[in-house]
Amino acid sequence: MTMSKTAIIYWPKGGSVENAATRIYNQLKDRHADVSIFEITETDISELCNYDTFLVGGSTVGADNWTDAYSGEQWGPFHNKVKETKPDLFKGKKVALFGLGDQILYPHDYVNDMKLLFDRFIELHADLTGLYIDNNYDFIESDAFINGMFIGLALDQKNQDNLTDGRISKWLDSLLID
Repeated sequence: MTMSKTAIIYWPKGGSVENAATRIYNQLKDRHADVSIFEITETDISELCNYDTFLVGGSTVGADNWTDAYSGEQWGPFHNKVKETKPDLFKGKKVALFGLGDQILYPHDYVNDMKLLFDRFIELHADLTGLYIDNNYDFIESDAFINGMFIGLALDQKNQDNLTDGRISKWLDSLLID
């Protein structure tokens, strides 16, 4: 996959997801990529029409506790808005996912919401790419772990932040080969 005209889109703002999105952005800039970064609640969908490749990130919970996890979730509204206003926005375009989670505190649900993003972008007819293989995780189950690999880049900045930059680099290298 060439990284021509790449948009990084993410939610939620602040915290680990924004930090990861910024780190991905910086690594791509270091590779002289034409890349922009967008937080979905502050983005006009029409701004995304000029991009060929999308790196899409979110977190498993989106809140500090399970009770509040989905009260402010923004991927559903974003998905619905795309379907209503620009249904072909992602059609045939490369989309790679990155997901944040805590594999120690939630070992049975690690980066599960990456699978929800995967399903939403499949519904939007995106060309999903960016599978990720790494044996240095400590989780029990994940909806985003299929046939021995993650459906995108899985990051745990709470417990393995020291591995984040290397994982991002390895993932970006694999995207350039796809």
